[in-house]
Amino acid sequence: MKWTGPDGFEADDTAERVDAAVVQGFLSSSYWAQGIPREVVDRAIAGSLNLGVYDAAGAMVAYARMVTDRATFAWLADVFVLESHRGHGLGRFVVSTLLEHPDLKGLRQILLATADAHELYRSYGFTETPPGRMMAIRKEPTELYNQL
Repeated sequence: MKWTGPDGFEADDTAERVDAAVVQGFLSSSYWAQGIPREVVDRAIAGSLNLGVYDAAGAMVAYARMVTDRATFAWLADVFVLESHRGHGLGRFVVSTLLEHPDLKGLRQILLATADAHELYRSYGFTETPPGRMMAIRKEPTELYNQL
């Protein structure tokens, strides 16, 4: 499925169109997936509902994915806009388009984690979870990916 965005950018949920090298390149230097190997990125793309944003030449410039059962639950992950394409509203475009995706209608819960974009996600209706409600097993990306 395709959507037209600001300034002629296009969003597409076709997993085969996702440029995994761009995703891995961005994520490998992010605070949440530092050092992530390409094979892990490939598996993440294969197991998710993906949304790439592409410029007029077809180059991927933004990305987000949902890890979901498409019935009750989803986790919004790996949202980014390449630095060279910021300032066009593409962050909002990729998030709002993915949240409105037909495969995600009727979900009971959508979660995400962020260290620096709380206000952005609040604008979509996300709220912080009550203390003590969520639990996690957490492994630092650099520790985990250095073992692969």
